[in-house]
Amino acid sequence: MRRDAVGRMRASRSRGWRGLRALGRLGLCVGAVAAPAAAAQASPSGAVLQYHKNATRDGHYVDPAVRRSAAPRLHRDPAFRSSVPGSTYAQPLFWAATGPNEKDLLFVATAQDRVYALDASTGAEVWQRSLGAPVGRAQLPCGNIDPVGVTGTPVIDAASRTLFVDAMTTGDGGTQAHHRLAALSIDDGSMRRGWPVDVAAAGPESFAFKAAVQNQRGALALLGGTLYVPYGGHFGDCGDYHGWVVGVPTGRRASARAWATRATGGGIWAPGGIASDGGSLYVATGNTFGASSWGDGEAVIRLGPGPSFSREPADFFAPATWAALDQADADLGGSGPILVDIPGARPSRLVVALGKDGNAYLIDRSRMGGIGGAVAARRVSADAIIGAAAAYATGRGTYVVFPGRGIGCPRGPAGDLTAIRIGATSPPTITIAWCADQHGRGSPIVTTPDGRSEAIVWSVGAGGDGRLRGFDGETGQVVFDGGGPGDAMSGVERYQTPIVAKGRIFVAGDREVYAFTTR
Repeated sequence: MRRDAVGRMRASRSRGWRGLRALGRLGLCVGAVAAPAAAAQASPSGAVLQYHKNATRDGHYVDPAVRRSAAPRLHRDPAFRSSVPGSTYAQPLFWAATGPNEKDLLFVATAQDRVYALDASTGAEVWQRSLGAPVGRAQLPCGNIDPVGVTGTPVIDAASRTLFVDAMTTGDGGTQAHHRLAALSIDDGSMRRGWPVDVAAAGPESFAFKAAVQNQRGALALLGGTLYVPYGGHFGDCGDYHGWVVGVPTGRRASARAWATRATGGGIWAPGGIASDGGSLYVATGNTFGASSWGDGEAVIRLGPGPSFSREPADFFAPATWAALDQADADLGGSGPILVDIPGARPSRLVVALGKDGNAYLIDRSRMGGIGGAVAARRVSADAIIGAAAAYATGRGTYVVFPGRGIGCPRGPAGDLTAIRIGATSPPTITIAWCADQHGRGSPIVTTPDGRSEAIVWSVGAGGDGRLRGFDGETGQVVFDGGGPGDAMSGVERYQTPIVAKGRIFVAGDREVYAFTTR
């Protein structure tokens, strides 16, 4: 179920099997995004170009300035002040200056269908771009975001200096809704030639993309010169929506392609959206409706470039209880897949999936196992796991931390933040490492100064007390407890996640972006 609020909501059930083909070709030619001659380069050091920093969606930030000894001194940066009208559900992105005439830039995309570039040092606006008029909640068949504009996190292509973003727009006050993919220059916000792309207009009639019932919540991804965009439904599960991944080539004029779930539903709606290991794409799908046989829902699915899906058991995992999960609205779609490597484990290349049923699943990336084929599974949360997780390795093992109330916590009562440890065994095992309280529904990240030591888990009390907190990544002990009266934040939307860049932590809230520093 497409679920953007804490608490249970009765789903509207769309009956019947729709029989959609698993692969459809979208008949649209898009314009190339040419890289400036001087910009054919790797990602700038310290840049945050996509959701949770990395394509694996592990949320691991390496920053030498962020250490446990400095954490108690963290405070709001008095030099940083920003004004960003509207609600912000998407994670901010950060561009690190590559020359003396550049500024570090922070990019924020809002539900008002505006993208802002801010001076990352001061918060001053550098440019802004309107992507159109957002769609009001009253003009949609269901939902709980108002208005709906940009919801999913954009992605930046460093070589072409282009920010890609999906915007839900309307040109007639909401009678017609569109999903448009924009390609903006990070330097001045100008639209790249050949963009925006209207997703629904790209599809043949036999494979219609119904924009009004599709929401774009998950993060966008880039792989091999193609922009990949995931779609799910709105809160309330209205209409004939499906889980979609649309692939749009960015560097040449070519037709876009798409994959969609065969059964109605199966939305791809977790904040992390699409994970990648550099060769394949991984998505988690939600519950489907009226499916008498498995129709691509309740699953972690590996897609090839295009996207394409083989439907072979090696390329997907679904719990054996998928039908019961459908009926209970307890799907895998609430927390996207994370890719981890566990040296010494057999198998060692894993996908970690977390379900609204409270279970953690370990899946072999080489042979995903089909229905019921997880390497390991354990119930780790007493409530639904909704929101993104983070993963990191230390000298004590590999950890995954997620928003959820842990079961069997080693010390004290469960909080709303839980870390599991994955054992390097054959097969790998799952144990509860620690539990803590973030006082909200934020999606955690982790920092280390060198990639392995002094791990700090950072999370925001989104929808709760609105404070940033830091926890020892190995023990869960608090290292930063929200700061003083001047360090509180307001309007931080559910499942929001911080980013870390050049020694500072940034959090997007409604109407404002917050910066924290130890200086």
